[in-house]
Amino acid sequence: MSKPVYLVAVDGSDCSERAAERAVNIAQKTDAEVRFVTVVPWAKYYPLYMPEVSPPIVDKKADEETERKEILEPLMQRFKDSGVPLSAKIFWGHPVEVIHEQSKKNHVNMIFVGRQGRSKVKDLLLGSVANSLAHKAGIPIVLVP
Repeated sequence: MSKPVYLVAVDGSDCSERAAERAVNIAQKTDAEVRFVTVVPWAKYYPLYMPEVSPPIVDKKADEETERKEILEPLMQRFKDSGVPLSAKIFWGHPVEVIHEQSKKNHVNMIFVGRQGRSKVKDLLLGSVANSLAHKAGIPIVLVP
C-alpha cells in the first residue's frame, strides 16, 4: 500500500499557513507525504490583458519566483525537520480547477484548505475556493479556519 498524499492549497495567508501546519501534523501521525500547491490566477491580470489584442502584461518567471520566495520556500523551510516528505509546486489558472485536477492526477487522499471566514453574503457574491472544492473534490477536505 502506498503512502497517503495530502495536498495543501497555500496562498500566503495566515489561514493557509494554519492549513499547512495541520496537514504536516496529521501527516506525521499517518506516515503521509504533503504537497504544497499555490495557484496564480490569470484572472487578476484580465483587466490589463486582452488576448490577441495586446501582449500579456505578465512576467511569469518573475511572478513564479515571487510566489516561490514568499509562499513556498518559507513553508518548506518551516517544516523541513518534520520528518514528512514535502514538495511544492506553482501553477497558473483557476484555483479550484487546478487544485481539483492536481488532486486527481496525484491520487491525493485529502485536501487541506484555509478558510478565510468571510460572511455567507460575500461567499455568495465572490465565491469561495474552499466551498467550491468541498462540492467538487470527491475526497475529504479539511477546512482550516
